[in-house]
Amino acid sequence: MSFSRLSDPRYAPAGQALTRDQERGVFGQVMGLVALTLGTTALGAYVGRNLTGGDGLLFLLAMFACIIGLQAASARGHEQLAIALLLGLGLTLGIFLGPVLAVYAKADPAAVYQSAGATGAFVAALGSYGYATRRDLSAWARPLFFALIALWLFVIAAIFIAIPGANLIWAVGGLVVFGGFTVLDFNRLRRTSMAGSVPIAASIFLDVFNIFLFFLTLFGGGGQRR
Repeated sequence: MSFSRLSDPRYAPAGQALTRDQERGVFGQVMGLVALTLGTTALGAYVGRNLTGGDGLLFLLAMFACIIGLQAASARGHEQLAIALLLGLGLTLGIFLGPVLAVYAKADPAAVYQSAGATGAFVAALGSYGYATRRDLSAWARPLFFALIALWLFVIAAIFIAIPGANLIWAVGGLVVFGGFTVLDFNRLRRTSMAGSVPIAASIFLDVFNIFLFFLTLFGGGGQRR
């Protein structure tokens, strides 16, 4: 399972490069927001561990409402509301996936820990590259978007056609696609003004969470539980 990404964040005005202190300020703000949102996701997963199917649909709708509201609030400069919606996104996403994560945690806790550790290392390595390079990687956005569509088309095809190793292909393909998005988003972060900190934090959060789910599929034996 993967989740939708947000539209591009706002950058510094054309011709006005950010100073090093400004870059550090934006980086600290974004990483702090990502950490807080991951914390609300963990809280949501605990709260929603016994959730039933019907209730889960409501939280899925709430999650998409948070995404839409976050984009609108950020575009209008309502930073506090955008931050609240970002945290709401993390909470509702955690509640929605709470039952799935609870199954993994009960059946194979090591898979959860391994996935978390692998996610941290994976994001740190690719994020460091994306942030360190001075190249503008915006051209990656279109091919990565089409790659994401192709990944979902593969999932749809796998529903109707028996494809050997489909879960493995899905997980590895997902790591490649969201690994690319991670590099791209950290590259954007380097050029993002403080006004765009909430949208870019949301994008990085979704990168991290999707990567965690793909690693969980790998370490959890393809996600097949009884």
